[in-house]
Amino acid sequence: MTTTNSAKPILVFDSGIGGLTVLREARVLMPERHFIYVADDAGFPYGPWEEPALKAHVIDLFGKLLAEHDPEICVIACNTAFTLVGADLRAAFPAMPFVGTVPAIKPAAERTRSGLVSVLATPGTVKRAYTRDLIQSFASQCDVRLVGSERLAPMAEAYIRGETLADDAVRAEIAQCFIEQDGRKTDIVVLACTHYPFMANLFRKLAPWPVDWLDPAEAIARQARRLVPPLETLAPGEDIAVFTSGNPDFSTRRLMQGFGLQIESNSRTNR
Repeated sequence: MTTTNSAKPILVFDSGIGGLTVLREARVLMPERHFIYVADDAGFPYGPWEEPALKAHVIDLFGKLLAEHDPEICVIACNTAFTLVGADLRAAFPAMPFVGTVPAIKPAAERTRSGLVSVLATPGTVKRAYTRDLIQSFASQCDVRLVGSERLAPMAEAYIRGETLADDAVRAEIAQCFIEQDGRKTDIVVLACTHYPFMANLFRKLAPWPVDWLDPAEAIARQARRLVPPLETLAPGEDIAVFTSGNPDFSTRRLMQGFGLQIESNSRTNR
């Protein structure tokens, strides 16, 4: 086992606050470690970004984050970011282990009984060649529908902060996931954005029939645990949250406190 003297924090990164779903699972599996949660709220949402600009932005941001925080590993809790820039991050920072988030298409293909699977994602994740390669490699025998929602991630951010959403608005965003074909129905919907699991109970209530809403957070946390040496005792320090805007609103601050995260101010990332 590793001693606490050499303990480093685990960095969890997302475009917003959806990656808290991954942080929640990671804490369960790595209770002796401390975490740095980074929300790139200054860049949120990633969907409208042009790919070259988003790549450059994320790589530049990680240069600052790694210099400032020196984490043990980095967990990219964002499908949109990792499917675009994961390989570039590993090439730019070869000494740093990265755990990525990709659509859970393989386990969906293994579990489906009807053969009808939907992937609920952002437009950025839907258009990635990475996503289509996953389908070709692991779900070629399934009928996979890609559903890219422009509105759902911002809606999830609002929902997580305690805002009320109109049922009809949410229903409209998930409606395309549900297909009836030759007596079969969609039976699995892959939640391919880490924001979406926070809304899973709402999705279940509004769905036209029951499906398995597949959340990859636990699998991501298990992979991170495999790469992180266990500690004999609790690591020193506290869990912190970094917002790239440097100015999260009151409801976000309250949410971070509810997750036991101290918001860090005066970070070089915010300059």
